[in-house]
Amino acid sequence: MEKAYELAKERYAGLGLDADAAIESALGIPISLHCWQADDNIGFEPREGEIAGGGILATGNYPGRARTVEEVRQDLATAMGLIPGIQRVNVHAYYAEFDDGFVDRDQLEPKHFRKWMDWARTLGISLDFNPSFHAHPKANDGFTLSHADADIRNFWIEHGRRARQIAEAMAESQGTPCNLNFWIPDGCKDLPADRWTPRQRLAEAYDAIFADTSVDGTRCADFVESKLFGIGSEEYVVGSHDFCTVYALTRGKGLCLDMGHYHPTETIHDKLSSQLLAQGKLLLHVSRPIRWDSDHVVIFNDDLKNVFLEIQRGQAWDRVVFALDFFDASINRVGAYVIGTRAARKAILYALLDPCARLRDYERSGRNTQRLALMEEMKTMPFGAVWDELCRRAAVPVGMDWIAAMETYEEQTLRERD
Repeated sequence: MEKAYELAKERYAGLGLDADAAIESALGIPISLHCWQADDNIGFEPREGEIAGGGILATGNYPGRARTVEEVRQDLATAMGLIPGIQRVNVHAYYAEFDDGFVDRDQLEPKHFRKWMDWARTLGISLDFNPSFHAHPKANDGFTLSHADADIRNFWIEHGRRARQIAEAMAESQGTPCNLNFWIPDGCKDLPADRWTPRQRLAEAYDAIFADTSVDGTRCADFVESKLFGIGSEEYVVGSHDFCTVYALTRGKGLCLDMGHYHPTETIHDKLSSQLLAQGKLLLHVSRPIRWDSDHVVIFNDDLKNVFLEIQRGQAWDRVVFALDFFDASINRVGAYVIGTRAARKAILYALLDPCARLRDYERSGRNTQRLALMEEMKTMPFGAVWDELCRRAAVPVGMDWIAAMETYEEQTLRERD
């Protein structure tokens, strides 16, 4: 492996690229793992009967779903031990813990996430947070912050306010800002008669949430996330891409772009240079659509590589925050974490080994044939050897070695849960 890396390093050096520096940089860029992959995005609130998921669905019944918050954390820790680089964990509000009695989402406090904060400090990682506007009786008709009923709308506004306070407490506990992402399921399955009023109500609701100036904006970093459609909102989504882009720009909030939330022929890498002309910061939800708006396990495909290449070519690493967002119950859930996060880290390294300067020089001098030729030749560079070296330096399994660790964990832990 060492010989393969030295040969690869020489090849990249011939293009003016420093493989050692790329490895160091790639390991230092944080990726936030999402807690909801471990339990199929169900959460742990006490509930009676089935609660509508708000357009969210994890399919499959692979053995070993986490049954408690402790098991979620156990699975996350196991996965993180197989993944190189700096990691964070992204927590949804309905993964709260109620040691002194259940409270509804409009009454959540930092104490309901104290165990998450203590666990994160023990592991030396940081947390991000999300209010949960789905999977709740007050979301069953498909509307939350844009709801026509003021009482329901105010319930969700208060939940959003509480989420910001929790995010600020997480930031104080960990010593780094907490990224707080707002996604709502609001919309309808078929043609609405009024697209205007719900969007007006949503803007006013967001304004009411963000009006709480007691929350430190340097600790709680607010983002709003759009969606193309969900199950039950195929025709009309209140918080569309256009809505969220305009809202973020006019209110000074961050914009979240989810790779799985656009038309299947629409990729987001071309949006980055346009958005970052005006947006202060973007949150990128790394996910994978298949045929329709969805969140599949991330793989090292062209869409993923193109997103990170675009960030590298614009030198925008300090203006984009990276988080995962997928949920698959048909495969080993810890394996899903490892596959997806390693793919994202791999794409970061791949981008850092892009000969951006030479490509731009070709383009500026009109040598577009050379530009295309070099882009093609980069696809067969000995990248795998550099990735293996990155994993070795991070003291995590190299190549397929992590699969054996996953299988052992499945046999000894996950299958004992059923």
